[in-house]
Amino acid sequence: MRYDGAVLGVIIVYLGLIAGFVGTVSCLKPPSWLGIRTRRQAALLMGSGFVLVLVGWFLPASEMRVVAPRTQLDQFVPVYQFNEIHSIRVTAPRAKVYAAIKAVTADEISLFRTLTWMRRFGQSGAEGILNAPPHEPILDVATRTSFLLLAEKPNHEIVLGTAVIIPRGWRPSGRPTPEGFKSLHEPGFAVAAMNFLVEDAGPGATLVTTETRIYATDASARRHFAVYWRPIYPGSSLLRHTWLRAIKRRAESPGS
Repeated sequence: MRYDGAVLGVIIVYLGLIAGFVGTVSCLKPPSWLGIRTRRQAALLMGSGFVLVLVGWFLPASEMRVVAPRTQLDQFVPVYQFNEIHSIRVTAPRAKVYAAIKAVTADEISLFRTLTWMRRFGQSGAEGILNAPPHEPILDVATRTSFLLLAEKPNHEIVLGTAVIIPRGWRPSGRPTPEGFKSLHEPGFAVAAMNFLVEDAGPGATLVTTETRIYATDASARRHFAVYWRPIYPGSSLLRHTWLRAIKRRAESPGS
């Protein structure tokens, strides 16, 4: 599993949350074994945690650019400010692995229900990738609801995209298209794209990589998305990891 992109903001947010939690609990009974001997010290720790969370939330996100496009994802999101990458090695041929990517369901992904329930803040919500039917391929659910199939090269790569921030009052002029997604640069938007890439990794083995990239078209959208992304990043990473594990199990299963 690999993590790319700036994660400093995420680290600062979680340091702040931990400090704030410890400080709040310590206000009830200062734990001397932590070096906190008075409620004043506990209150200072709690306040410091709050400040760290704010700093992490609003820390500017640097822009990353693809220098030499290699994948379809590079073609659709060559510039981005937020991303995560995860990989897994599967002992199965590419065709079988790609079929597993297309077929895996929500119920095959460990912790999927728990993590998406948390992302929905416990609300039921409309059917979609965060509230998927149990026995339908998760990618079919995604493309049938809020995601657009941007590109597909069978047995090699599939790319899906969606808008995660839309300006208030904006209405699309027609059906979303891959070309429209690629050319979207109007202020106030943030778009996300996710791919699954399969590559040979030796005799009878395949490397599966999934990357998610988010491109915010202006500073305001970038700040708004950072406030959302940084707290949910660990859960998002865990979900991608369990998703890849589900693909591996299905692809390596003798009966699949």
